[in-house]
Amino acid sequence: MLAYHDAEWGVPARDDARQFEFLVLESAQAGLSWRTILHRREGYQAAFADFDPVRVAAFTAEDEARLLDDPGIIRNRQKVAAAIKNARAFLAVQQEFGSFAAYLWDFVGGKPAVNRWKTSAEIPAHTELSDRVSADLKRRGFSFVGSTIVYAHLQATGLVNDHLVGCFRWKQLATDAA
Repeated sequence: MLAYHDAEWGVPARDDARQFEFLVLESAQAGLSWRTILHRREGYQAAFADFDPVRVAAFTAEDEARLLDDPGIIRNRQKVAAAIKNARAFLAVQQEFGSFAAYLWDFVGGKPAVNRWKTSAEIPAHTELSDRVSADLKRRGFSFVGSTIVYAHLQATGLVNDHLVGCFRWKQLATDAA
């Protein structure tokens, strides 16, 4: 968890590969701890075609059945179906906006929102921003993208800097956002 925090969490992701990976992982995390998902990350990578949305969008009912038997991932029928459905919606967003990352970064004007939390108790589970993004994703056919899941995605992919101001990463990432 520490290595993930120090090297990955909150780093601005402007590439679709990373955006899709975290979309799959954050949706799978719903109702579970992030630690649980992070420990199964390699399993997800193998099960979901190296997080290639084109390949995942082409998954069939047989692929879905295979995934539901895969001990390397969370074998929840709704979450597995959502990952496949979301891959298809992801491709539609790419087609419309040129990239999923461009679509998402437009919500924050192209620059990370930098918060100034002093304690983790101050960090919200969702915000007006995540409410808007969630509603738009749902309108576009995505599943398992409630506001709390979307806020976690925005944090993980660096659209929102929610490192505490006393954390060395807050300053590094806030400086990168300037």
